[in-house]
Parts: sequence; structure tokens; C-alpha cells
Amino acid sequence: MAKKLEITLKHSIVGRPESQRVTVKTLGLRKTYQTVVQEDNPSIRGMINKVAHLLDVHELND
Repeated sequence: MAKKLEITLKHSIVGRPESQRVTVKTLGLRKTYQTVVQEDNPSIRGMINKVAHLLDVHELND
């Protein structure tokens, strides 16, 4: 596994269920096309899997 993940919100959370909105905000994303870098761990991977249809994820090998 990579040490860090670059996560970009590709689709709006408007009209999405509340659980998906909370998950996206917990990942640190607030606006469409915003990108954040998170540590790669099982909890982050679980959140990504829950809202994978809204995100673009790339592994960073630092």
C-alpha cells in the first residue's frame, strides 16, 4: 500500500444521502474538485469505498 492517498471530490454531494455527505466531509473535502492528501490506513480506505462513485483517488509514494 502507498503511504498517502490524494483524494479529489469529482461530483457534488447535493442530493446525496446524509451518511455520504458526512463521509465526504470527514475525509476533509468541502468543495467540488477540492483535493486533499490523507494517510493510507484501513479507516480511510473504508470511507473511500463508501463514496467511491464521487471520488478520484491516486496513491502517492513518498
